[in-house]
Parts: sequence; structure tokens; C-alpha cells
Amino acid sequence: MSEMITADLVDLDLTADTKEAAARSLAERMVALGRITDLDGFLADVAAREAQMPTGLDGGIGIPHCRSAHVSEPTLAFGRSAEGIDFGAPDGPADLIFLIAAPAGADDAHLTILSALARKLMDAQFTDALRAVVDAAAAAALVRGDTPATVAAAPTPDAAAAEPAPAESAAPTAAFRVVAVTSCPTGIAHTYMAAESLENAAREAGVELVVETQGSAGFDRLDPTLIAAADAVIFAHDVPVREKQRFGGKPTVDVGVKAGINRPAELIAEARDKAERGEITAGSSASPIDRAGEAGEGYGTRLRKWLMSGVSYMVPFVAAGGLMIALGFAIGGYTVDKAPSVAEHFVWTDHTSWAALLFQIGGIAFAFLVPVLAGFIAYGMADRPGLVPGFVGGSIALSINAGFLGGLAAGLIAGAVVMAIQRVKVPPVLRGIMPVVVIPLISSAVVGFLMLLVIGKPIASLQRALTDWLNGLSGANAVILGVILGLMMCFDLGGPLNKVAYAFAVGGLANPTDGSLKVMAATMAAGMVPPLAMALATTVRGQLFTRTERENGKAAWVLGASFITEGAIPFAAADPLRVIPASMAGGAVTGALSMAFGCTLRAPHGGAFVIPLIGNPFLYLVAIAAGTVVSTGLVVLLKGMRQTADPAPAEPATDLAEERPAQPVAA
Repeated sequence: MSEMITADLVDLDLTADTKEAAARSLAERMVALGRITDLDGFLADVAAREAQMPTGLDGGIGIPHCRSAHVSEPTLAFGRSAEGIDFGAPDGPADLIFLIAAPAGADDAHLTILSALARKLMDAQFTDALRAVVDAAAAAALVRGDTPATVAAAPTPDAAAAEPAPAESAAPTAAFRVVAVTSCPTGIAHTYMAAESLENAAREAGVELVVETQGSAGFDRLDPTLIAAADAVIFAHDVPVREKQRFGGKPTVDVGVKAGINRPAELIAEARDKAERGEITAGSSASPIDRAGEAGEGYGTRLRKWLMSGVSYMVPFVAAGGLMIALGFAIGGYTVDKAPSVAEHFVWTDHTSWAALLFQIGGIAFAFLVPVLAGFIAYGMADRPGLVPGFVGGSIALSINAGFLGGLAAGLIAGAVVMAIQRVKVPPVLRGIMPVVVIPLISSAVVGFLMLLVIGKPIASLQRALTDWLNGLSGANAVILGVILGLMMCFDLGGPLNKVAYAFAVGGLANPTDGSLKVMAATMAAGMVPPLAMALATTVRGQLFTRTERENGKAAWVLGASFITEGAIPFAAADPLRVIPASMAGGAVTGALSMAFGCTLRAPHGGAFVIPLIGNPFLYLVAIAAGTVVSTGLVVLLKGMRQTADPAPAEPATDLAEERPAQPVAA
């Protein structure tokens, strides 16, 4: 195995002016050494990781990194920029850039080395030495740790002098103990940098802190006695904390991993404050990505995450129930809904009895749609204590015919009520029963009162008005709605806007009408277009795409046919300015044609596999084909124009800079 970083992987005069150009410049050095097998494929993986969360850190550091199948061995490249490059750090551009490339199956030893680098970056003396070094070989040795004289020897006296200080200050503050967990999507850099930052801040504050790093190399569980003795918990994570229930019943600070790096002292102070107030957060496995995120996020961002939490848990119920209902209709005809209960009357040799069985099971599953939506919106807001009032509110919404809109309102109200109750300071003796008895009791009563007597009936009236409007859609109005749904489905390819359109369509299936069935058909048809178009484009004009994209195109045929819009994300991540507009144009055409043709759909999912269950199936396929051809033609045209305008492959950095991933793609 080669050394992870050598002089050939160091550029002390990096001239790139964008993060994309910097990544390409450093990656080209890796390609020259045979460490990367496909430059464009690797850069697409880097861009996709960057789209999840900026990799810039306070102190002038940028650490673009990813795990990729195009990396042959773990590699680290270092670049130093005189002008600085914007990697999204709050304090400005980065002048020290580390590109970390890990294979998809990176071994623990190399991940340990990378984690050690991440911790070093929290040491100001280490970064100062990197800014002062004048030789590439010396810089590589410095990063590897081969030259302790320039880094370790300098701080040794200070470290030695500072060592007794924590011991002296530990005595008066030993009573306050914190345990922490850090984790990030890749598990390579941010995980360990957050741990180091928290440990340094705790040392300065005289707080006893132990961190469990849940990185790609696995994790060593904290000793249960440490957790039991802790006064507070800090979670700095962007993926779900594993075995989070271990920390239940303690004051908890729950933030993204970058908060652990950038403001550790604030987090420790917040943990102390919550412990003094007696605030308790029940354990769960959700993360800021699934739930509210960091306190600094705007209300709109948090609201989107709460709603997406509900939708994500609702979709499996919708898919299972809706498909069984559709199959019941397909086998037994549209009178199957009048069949008696199969528990009382079932003929084993009669196909209509089997159709009724499917229909009734599907109906039961589908009945969970609104309660699950409401329950998990509340869960996204307030964690596990929000489930009970959320489900209660959702069930009430069904009982008063408030439908999908009632479920949304019930979930938000339930989450808000639980969050308000959790802010109340309670005596220590009551903390144990709060999540199990007090919070469910009070919150369910409040939500039930509001839904039954205050806002339930107005929402039910609004739901009826929406249903009547959908039933009355015809002609130009229906076509316009189809265009809007198509644009939304294809704008972020499975992201928030896509989910809003899908949730709107699925909500209409709770009380199906001719108008709501047309909306569902148009929504699914438009969502199939982007991956199908990318698959067709890689087939007819493969030279416009990288080898990796051509391989992805083969899988996109199946993903598109299955109504998995996310199959187009790899193409959009690499070239959003061409792929996304082309996809939206095709989706708009398909949505408009589906509505104009009067196609209907009772199944909320299934793609081409439920075509027999669609009203006007031939015209439905025509609509999908038309949109696919439009998107394919546009993406081929746009990519061809780029190739004509910039035929020389010697300047790929500018090309990548133009094609930075659009933020909605990663949402």
C-alpha cells in the first residue's frame, strides 16, 4: 500500500478560484498516481457529498471528501491557496484545502489515519506550520506526522505546561460530566474534528467530557457507567445516532456535526444550562436531517423537515394499501368496494372473493395514511413523546372528514404542544414519568380539544372545497395543474418540492374522486420522466456522458419504470444546469398530456407495473413517452452545445465550476 500522501499530492500554489476547480486540480494529481480510476465519476461523488453539507470549516480550512468506488486506495491531497477558496465556512474562504479520497470499502487502518488528520486540524500550531512550510515534500511529511520537530516539538513545552491546568481545575467542576456522540454522513473527517473540538472546549471549561465517535471505521460504545454518571448529553451528528436509546432521560443538546466543530463552548454551556433547568429529551434514532436541524435554521427549513418526516413514514402505508386497493379493482371490477366483509363471507374458488380480500386489506392499510402522517410530523418535531398526540389528532381528522389537511394540522399542533410542555421545568421526581404519562396525557387532551371543537370543522370544510375543485377540473385548468405538478416532480428529483407534489396527489386518494385520480396519474407519470430520459440520452448519445454515467443510465431504465425519480440524481449532481431544466420540461409535458387525456390512477406507486390499473393506459404511455423524448432531446442539445463551445478537455475545471450541484438535488 502506498503512502497516503506524498510530495506529488501537494500543491503549495493552488490557483483554483472555486471549490469545484480546486477539487479537480487535486484529484488530477491522484489520477496521475493511479489512485483514482475515473476522474469525472469521483468528482461527481465529491460534488454529491458537498451538496449534503458544505465542507468548509472556521480557521480557513476546506476538507472536500467522499467515499467512492472510483478510488483504488485511500489518498489525501493537500493544496494551499494564496487567495482563498469559498468552501462555505462561516468565517470566509479557506486557504488550506485537503481532498480526502476513500475507497467504498476503505479499511479501518486508513480511516484511523484520516481521523487523526481531522483531529490535527483542530490544532492551531499544526495549521500554522502548514501555512509556513515552503517545500511540498516537507508539507507531505508534516501531514503524515513524519516531522514532529516542526509541529509536535513546538507545542510540547506549552502542552507540558498546560497539562496540570485541567487537573487543577477539574476538582471544583468534576461534578458536571458530559458524554457526547459525533457522526457525519461520510464518517471520515467531521466526526473526529467535532470530537476534538468538543474535548478542547471541555478542557478549557473544566468539564469532564467523553466522546463516542461513530465514524466509518465503526465505534467503541461508551461505558454504560459513564453514561449513567453523566449530567448531560451532546449529540453533534448528521446521521442517526446508533443506539441512541442508551442516552434517554438526560438533558440533551442535539445539533448538526458542524456545530460541534464551530461552537463547542456554546454547546457545553447549553448542556449545563439544560441540566440546571432539568430539561429532559427522550432517546430516539432521528437526526437533524430527519427532524428540526440546528437552532439557527429558519422556520421554513424546519417546517419542511417536519413535513418530510411525516411523508417519509406515510409512503410505505400508501404504497402497500394503494396497490392492494388497485389490484382489488383490477381483479374484481369497480363494484368490489360493495363486497361484504371477507371475514364473514369468503369463497376460496371465487376470484371476486380474492379481489375483495385485497381491497379490504388495502383499505385498512390505507386508513393509516392520515394518522401516520400526523403522528410522524409530531415525531419529527418533538421526538417520541409526539407520537401519541399526533396519532390521536390524525385519527380525529379522519373521523370528522378533515382528511389530509386535517392530518397536517394535527401533526403540527401535536408537535408544538409537546415542545411547549418539554420546556416546562419539572421536579426531578417527575422526570421519569414525563415522557410516558404526563406528556401523552396532556398533549392528547389539548390536541383532541382543538381538533374536535376549534379548528377541525373549518379544515373539513376546506378539504371538501379542495375535493370539489379537483372534481371540477377540466380543459385548460386541468392541463395547467398537470404542468405545475410535472415541474414540481422534476425540479429536485425526490427532494422537498417533489415530495410536496406527491403528498398532494396521495392525499386525494384518501377520498378518491375523478379529479384526484387524474392528479395521481399525472404526478406519477411526470416523476417517471427524468430517469427514463437520462437512460435514453446515455443510449442515443453516449459520447456526451462519462463512463460512470453510462453505467448509471442502464440502472435508470429500471428506476424510471418503477417511478423512482431519484434515479436521475447522479446525472443532476454532475450537471444540474442542463439536466434539471431538461427534466422539468419533459415532466411538464407529461403532466399536461396526462391531464388532457383524462388518465386516472388509483395506485399511488408502481410505475409501469401498474399500467393495467390506469384509466386510458395507451394514452398514459404516450404522455410518458412524449415527456421522455422532450427531456432527452433537451439534455442532448444542451450537452452538445457545451461540447461545441468548449471542445478542449484540457480545461475541465471551468466546466465543473459551471456545473456545481444545485442545492435542491441534495435536499
